[in-house]
Parts: sequence; structure tokens; C-alpha cells
Amino acid sequence: MTAELVRGQNHPLSQARLEIRISAGTPIVAVAALGDENGRIHGLEWVAHPGAPTQPGLEVSRQAAADHRLAVDLDAVPEAVHRVSVLLALPVGGTGPVRFGAVAAPFVAVTGLGGDEVASYTITGLEAESAVVALELYRRQDAWKVRAVGQGYAGGLAELLTDQGLPQAHQLAGTVNDAVAQGLARSVQAPPPRTADGDRSRRTAAPALGPDQGGTAPQPGPVPPVSPYGGQRPGGPGQPAPQQPYPGTAPDPSAVTEPSAPTAGGPIDYSHPRRQNAAPPPPPPTAPPAAPGQPAQPVAGDATGWSMEERLYNQVWGMFEDLARTTAAYRSAVDFAESRMDKELEQVLSDPRSRIGGQGDAAREAARARHTQLVTQAREALDRDLTQLAAEADVVEPALPPAYARWDNPAWHAYRVPMEIPMALRLGDLHLPEADRIRIPMLVRLPLERGLWIDSGAAGASDGSFTDSHTMSRLGVETAVAHAARLLAVHPAGEFTVHVIDPAGSGAQPLAPLVRTGVLAAPPALGAAGVADVLGRLTQRVDLVQMAVRGGAADSLPPGFDTSQQLLIVNDFPHGFDDRAVNQLRYLADEGPVFGVHLMMVADREESSGYGPLLDPLWRSLLRLTPVADDHLADPWVGHAWTYEPSLVPPGSQVLQQVLTQVAAARTKFM
Repeated sequence: MTAELVRGQNHPLSQARLEIRISAGTPIVAVAALGDENGRIHGLEWVAHPGAPTQPGLEVSRQAAADHRLAVDLDAVPEAVHRVSVLLALPVGGTGPVRFGAVAAPFVAVTGLGGDEVASYTITGLEAESAVVALELYRRQDAWKVRAVGQGYAGGLAELLTDQGLPQAHQLAGTVNDAVAQGLARSVQAPPPRTADGDRSRRTAAPALGPDQGGTAPQPGPVPPVSPYGGQRPGGPGQPAPQQPYPGTAPDPSAVTEPSAPTAGGPIDYSHPRRQNAAPPPPPPTAPPAAPGQPAQPVAGDATGWSMEERLYNQVWGMFEDLARTTAAYRSAVDFAESRMDKELEQVLSDPRSRIGGQGDAAREAARARHTQLVTQAREALDRDLTQLAAEADVVEPALPPAYARWDNPAWHAYRVPMEIPMALRLGDLHLPEADRIRIPMLVRLPLERGLWIDSGAAGASDGSFTDSHTMSRLGVETAVAHAARLLAVHPAGEFTVHVIDPAGSGAQPLAPLVRTGVLAAPPALGAAGVADVLGRLTQRVDLVQMAVRGGAADSLPPGFDTSQQLLIVNDFPHGFDDRAVNQLRYLADEGPVFGVHLMMVADREESSGYGPLLDPLWRSLLRLTPVADDHLADPWVGHAWTYEPSLVPPGSQVLQQVLTQVAAARTKFM
């Protein structure tokens, strides 16, 4: 029977190997610390945190997440350890909540390896605190107990660790924050939370705000080289750089003032202003009830939402959540079966009478049989869930609108330039090794809250094959073109503008679809002069919009100012970039998304290693994607390594050319 603890209450522990499950409803950092009989932490090696996730007897998550599972083996902790404290903290430097009083009360449960709950504690009464000692496992007379603590600290993790007696408290807090920030580049956006009745509901998103890293406008550069794309780059000698006016209309002040909301640090509210206090309508009618003993037949769009688009979005992320949780349950069951078998075999070997002979062989066979039975039961449960998810994926995928659909979806054959901006965009597919046949669309909210980094570094595949850097560079640009084409296709005419920086012209062939159809604002910029020109104009744009929004004077922007969303594609970084250009690029990555300028980089991080740690904040602020399948993304709960596959145009397909031609024609009508 589970003991529901209140602050200060304790409960005995009968098991040494435990799992601590944490649910907070918002991404938090989980840390486990070892302490002596007085609760003091003696050194950095006594703390398990995202930067050092394993310590003797401890293992924690490598990232900030809404749900955590911490592994504890009390028999493996050093003899000098008398306390194991579970510490929770809100991530710093982001756009999420800064105090626990603004979020749901965190829930902590201590369970055995089999999932049986021993004790639980809901941490209530928190207000201004940003870090808290959730509970502690402590030793009394060779027996372990768990105590609900709930002691919060307004000064964050550094103050908490200082109070625990750690001499390097501020240093460790900085290390934890850096590790969490690095994890952002490999974290899948959290899906919307479920409502009380189990329906998948809509989730608001928050933009990624970074430090203000300014950059000055560059000085005019030399005459650019001849473009491999044909013609001369606009902005050459005697020719001013062109400004793309908002097609067909005067600047709309609302398009500039709306992004000002995130500057206060709060999340963006995507709901209709007149519906914020109303419950969403019920989902559409579902399929007839299934026969007794048969699973219910899935229906596309059976989640909650105001429109079919929103219902499909919520349903897709619900499938992602279901697959993550059912796989976690399967892995936990397998781990328990292996742990139980190891323990039983250890008991057999520890008894000299049963090491040899028929008795020992029978005990070993029984232990292996129990292990096989447990694993088989877990696999059967997983297969049942996967069968249901596969059936749901089969009906959802064909029903997806173009913004969510793969390039081979028939929805693109009926494509028309939309009149409204969709709520999300598909960047690829996600799957797990236990369910390789199920592909979950990776959807991100619009407008983009973080820039994208398409890693063009040499990579090895899971099948042992190796892709060289030259091929990866070409694939990276093709991936960027596919993402940019989708962004252009799902926005109304004139609502999205794309710029390209290709200093050496190495991406001329993959970029040809964008250049040939005329959907770019200007031909790709070449050389150092082209880099300086484009970065200078976009940096100036962010500065103008930032000053207008923060000063409440959006109507004072220059006449003809282009209020559309801007995307900058950078290829072959850092070729052609000097220190000023690098600072401007960092500035656009940090401040640009809030003010309508988004960044997509095709780059190999190793090639920019000469800049040292200067570029670390840049890479951390971008969402890393790959042009080939790679298992580098993690979910917001237990940190599954999800395999990401980019959404590319099938070989030989003309769908990209047809879509971009329609986009270019629609832009011409509004010019």
C-alpha cells in the first residue's frame, strides 16, 4: 500500500534498488546528492546532475523534462553516505516559469523496480522558490527510510547547494545550467498535456530568448564575385540593396506589435482571444463502438480542438506521448526482469551447497524461465499498444494537411497557396527501435521559436555505413531547401521571405529549385561582401522592430517596411564570416525569432572549432537536425533516444517544383 506523505513525514524502505519518479507539468532539472550524517555534500563527485548523470548508486536524467525517472541503489552508495537527497530546480535563462508558485505542484513517488509504489509526496506550498529539496532517503541504524522535505530556495540551485554545505555550489549550479542548455539542442518539443478525461489538448509554446549579443552594421565590402546562380547579386556597385515590400498592402502594425508579448518572458497564447475562457468544442463523432474484446477503431482528428487542423495536431502529439510511455514501460519491465534474474542467480552462487549439482542447475533454469516469462508478458503488452498505435497512424497520416504531411502525401497534389498561417509545421519523422514501423510526425509550432541547425558533419549510420562530409554537405542543403519550401508553401503569399547566404557557391545545385522558381528575395549572397550585406540588413531589421515594439511605436516604422516573416539560410559556415559577421549571426539567432527573423544553418560544428567556446551559445540556441537518420533527439520525459528522419522530397518527384511555382505565381500577383 502506498504511503502518501506530508512534509516532514517519513516511511521505511524495504528495498535497496529504487526508482524515483517525478512529474511536474513543466520542464524541471532533477539532481540527486549524497550527504553525510549531517546532510553535508563533500564534493562535486557526490552530486549526480545532467552534466554528470551517474554517481555511485545514482543515475539521473541528462536533460530538463516534465517527467523524470531517477535510479537509486542504496547498496552501492559509499559507506560514508547517510543521505540521498532529491533536488528539483527550474531551468534558468529560458522563457519558462521562474518560480514554483507559477506551476502545478510537483509530484514525487518512490517505487520499486517492478513499478510498485512505496511512498509519494506532492510538494505544495511553494511560491517564490525556484529550487526545492523534494525528499531524502536517509539511513538510521542500518535501515533506510524516506522523508518528505519540501524545503524551497528562492535563490535557486546555487543557494540550495550552498545550504547543503557544498563548497563549489555556484560552480556546480553553473555546470548544471550549461548542461541543461546544451540539452535543448537535442530535445523534442513537449507535446500538449492531456486533459482530465484523457483527451489530447492544445499546448502553448514559448519562444527561445537568448542574451542580447549585439552586432554593428558592417561597412560596405568589395565587389562580389560572379554568381554561379546567374546574373549579378543585387546590391552591387551603384545599385542599392532591394527592399521587399509587403505585397499588396501597407505595413500592418499588428504584425509588428504582436511579437512583443514574449519579451515579458511569458509563453505565447495561441488561443483565440475571445475563447480563452471557454472550453474547446468536443471532438467529432468517433467510429462505432468496437465489438467486445476488440480494440476501438481509431479515427483521424478525434482529439480536442477548435478545428480539424488543431485536432490532428493534438492527436499526433498524443501518439508521440503514447509511444514514449508504452516504450518506457516495456524497458522498465525488461530491466526489472534482468535485475530479478541477476539477483536470483547471485543468491544461487552465494550458497556453496547450490553452486554445483542438480539443485543449482534447477535454480538457474527457474530464474531464467521467470525472466523469459516476464519479458514475454512485457512484449505482449507492448505489441498490443503498438498495434493500436500503428492502426491510428494508418488513418491519421492520409488525413494530414500539407503543413503536416510528407512530401509524398496526395494532399500536395491538390495544393493551393493558403490564406492563413497554420499552427504547426512538419520537420520530419520520429521513431523508436522497439517500434520501427511506426513513424510519428515531428511537428513544431509556428512561428518558429528557435532556429534550425542542419548538421552537415560526417556521420555514421546504425547499419555501419558512413557518409562523408562532402555528401553530408549536399544532403544538408537539400534538407534546408525542403524545409524552406515547406515554410514558403504553408504561408500566405507575401507572408514569408527567404534569404540565402552561400559564400563559396558550394550549394548552387541543391539550391537551384529556390533560385529557378524565383521565390527568394534575392539571389544567394556570395563572398564576404554578400555575407556582410545580408547580415547587416537583417540585423538592422531586428533592431528597428525591437525598438518599435519595446517603445510602443510600431506605427513609426519606415514606410514600405516589410512586415513578413524572414528566414535566413546560411550554408558553408564559417566560410566568408569574420568576427563581426559571427557576432551578428549570434544576435539573429538569439533575438531574431521574437521579431520575425529566423535562422537555418547548414554547418559542420567541427569546422567552426577555431572560434572556440565563442559559438557554443549559438549551437545551443538552435534545434539540431540531421540530413540522414540519426538518434540524437530526446523526449521530454525519460529521455528516449528518438531516431529522427528528415522530411525530404522523394527522388524523381516534381512536387517541390510544382509547389514553388505556385508560390512564386501567388507572390507575383501581390507585388
